[in-house]
Amino acid sequence: MLSRVAESLYWISRYVERTDGMLRMLKINYAASQDSLTEFSWAPVIKIFCGPDPEGLIEEFNSRVILQFMVTDRDNPNSIINIITQVRENARSVQDHITKDVWQCLNEYYHTIKDSKLNAMLKKDDPISVLDILIKQGMLFYGTTEITMARNEGSSFMRIGKYLERSIQSVNILDIKFGSVDHNPDLLTNTSYWKHLLLSIGGYELYLKTYRQGFEAENVLAQVVLNNEFPRSVIYSLNQLIKYFDRLKNDGHINPGDLSFLIGRLQSKVKYGSIKGLKQGDLHLYLTEIKSELYGIGNAFNQTCFSLS
Repeated sequence: MLSRVAESLYWISRYVERTDGMLRMLKINYAASQDSLTEFSWAPVIKIFCGPDPEGLIEEFNSRVILQFMVTDRDNPNSIINIITQVRENARSVQDHITKDVWQCLNEYYHTIKDSKLNAMLKKDDPISVLDILIKQGMLFYGTTEITMARNEGSSFMRIGKYLERSIQSVNILDIKFGSVDHNPDLLTNTSYWKHLLLSIGGYELYLKTYRQGFEAENVLAQVVLNNEFPRSVIYSLNQLIKYFDRLKNDGHINPGDLSFLIGRLQSKVKYGSIKGLKQGDLHLYLTEIKSELYGIGNAFNQTCFSLS
């Protein structure tokens, strides 16, 4: 497979995963903003997906302005509409390597987000309905890819993109949320705070079934970092990264270089980490190190697999 094709497949999956995480976070935070008794700040969400100082952000306390900025604003390079536009362009360039169903699914997603009615609904109607429409488009992509795509090297590149992006998102969310606790210790015992975090990454129901004693920060941390059964945990994503990377390596599609070492080292660091150790030590430093190593893996993967594209 040409490195150009592999890179497009990788970024298609990574970008769709990014939009899925953004939409779920926006949906839960909008609901929280409506229930909040005080002025609700969107700064943590903006920081996760747009960086600390995004251009064009005017009102961090205005929910509808933020939703438009994050979903349909063409001037925001990290908006859903701009990301899905890139997804469609990548998909167009590799139509011979994806199924017709996958192309139609992504093309439909693009035309859905591009529809001017969507922006009007964000301004005047219930934004939750808009976010649900887009979340379902992402779920349609996942299902269509799972059912129709051959389990070949292209599929492996797509899954590597998906799980790398997912692990980075989970670490980012934890870092931002636990960072807020440092500035406001009352959040440590705030049930709604941890409930919203889990809802935003699809871990609420699993948490209730796993921990019967209520919401505790240490248990939330354990689930999102170390739970092998939680699809959005850091360790689950790393296990999947190793699985599909090994598949490419064993089939002779890539020269592993330092990648095997980088991924294996990070997996061991997370797998054998102690939650008590994390609590006693500097959690922010620990999460920053994991995030830095994930970016290092992404850069090494780009250099190894896509440097010729």
